[in-house]
Amino acid sequence: MSAPQPISLADKLAGISDHWNPRIVAGYNGNELRLVKLAGDFTWHSHPDTDELFLVLKGQMRILFRDGVAELGEGDLLVVPRGVEHCPQADAECHALLIDREGEPNTGDTPSHRTRTTLERA
Repeated sequence: MSAPQPISLADKLAGISDHWNPRIVAGYNGNELRLVKLAGDFTWHSHPDTDELFLVLKGQMRILFRDGVAELGEGDLLVVPRGVEHCPQADAECHALLIDREGEPNTGDTPSHRTRTTLERA
């Protein structure tokens, strides 16, 4: 087995030109590390059986909850607990790393026009 190699998130993000289409960059312990560029509004959804982690790499975003809003800037991290309905938004392009359970739909339990049935690898 060869030694693991570092992954340049900047290089991977440079290859992404669309929004709300997460790309898998790595996996560990049954989880996928996904890079995504966000702009505008996503859809309200939840993940009934798994938490979801957001880490802002560049820009700003917010996550709406039915009872409040979380504002995230560069370097901020937020874990949305399983089953909690949320709606990510970004006024301008934002780059984020997401951690989701392997195979978890990007729109959780609420299919929409933003659902990606198969995620690409970056």
